[in-house]
Amino acid sequence: MQNLLNRAVLLRSRPRGEPKLSDFELVESPVPSPGEGEFLCRTIYLSLDPYMRGRMNDVKSYAQPAELGKPMVGGAVSEVVASNNPAFPTGSFVVGSTGWQAYAVSRGAGVRKLDPKAAPLSTALGVLGMPGMTAYVGLLDIGQPKPGETIVVSAAAGAVGSVVGQIAKIRGCRAVGVAGSEAKCEFVVKELGFDACVNHRSEPLVPALQEACPKGIDVYFDNVGGDVLAAVLRLLNPFARIPLCGLISQYNAAELPPGPNLFPLLANRALVRGFIVSDHGDRFADFYRDCVPWLREGRVRYREDVVVGLENAPEAFIGLLRGRNFGKLVVRVGADPTAKSC
Repeated sequence: MQNLLNRAVLLRSRPRGEPKLSDFELVESPVPSPGEGEFLCRTIYLSLDPYMRGRMNDVKSYAQPAELGKPMVGGAVSEVVASNNPAFPTGSFVVGSTGWQAYAVSRGAGVRKLDPKAAPLSTALGVLGMPGMTAYVGLLDIGQPKPGETIVVSAAAGAVGSVVGQIAKIRGCRAVGVAGSEAKCEFVVKELGFDACVNHRSEPLVPALQEACPKGIDVYFDNVGGDVLAAVLRLLNPFARIPLCGLISQYNAAELPPGPNLFPLLANRALVRGFIVSDHGDRFADFYRDCVPWLREGRVRYREDVVVGLENAPEAFIGLLRGRNFGKLVVRVGADPTAKSC
């Protein structure tokens, strides 16, 4: 590894409002060597996710802020290319939070080995990874859907929302999505099997949701907040549940926007609960047990938006926050030896 260079995207400055390319810096350095009990990972796929925007801020939150001058935080699928750790031998494939870089050294904390025969490696960052488990835990544990109920999910074509709606259908519910383009809405209905999808960029939300949800809304899985949440609140059924997963509409806001009227939550005795999937590690075995067969049987489908090249990660991330991605956004950093073609 002595002649190889490691490429990394560092967080150079903390953005105010929307991130800029100048907030990141691409640097090169020698590839590190693993010490005793360590192993060296070669990144194959890097995950880009909305939560990363919050980690760029130096504010108190559920996780530590990303450090200035260090590689941006993020999950990645990697190949172990050198190892002094018998639990992770050379040639293993793993998923862990190794950040925006081509190579990383790890001792194994928070790293999980992957079986490339079970599913494509990239799915460990999407439908069989953190986004998929977020959908599973948020809908089943907090939303508690019952057959015949109506489930609405925002960002329905995204990595989390797409799985939420499909699990809702498996549980016998009516699944209604909210997305940001006609193409995304068509995909959500025709490919993923949702009952309906509303384009929040072209339709007045309240009447469109009323038409799509003639019996009202029992569960709203919120990834967006803002105008979508305000519209949904007007259509809640008594004792509705709202798993509050994300608020992407305000992630780039320099100042917090005014909130919607929350009186419907009181009047309808609705339950709203924010959740972070990292608090629910005990549910991973159940998630994997259920979702792997659903994926193999075609009951759960997924779509990936693959960007090639680590140097393109900042621009792709900025586009993610603008809703430009279509499906789970990943960066292919290196060759995937398990794929049919790389």
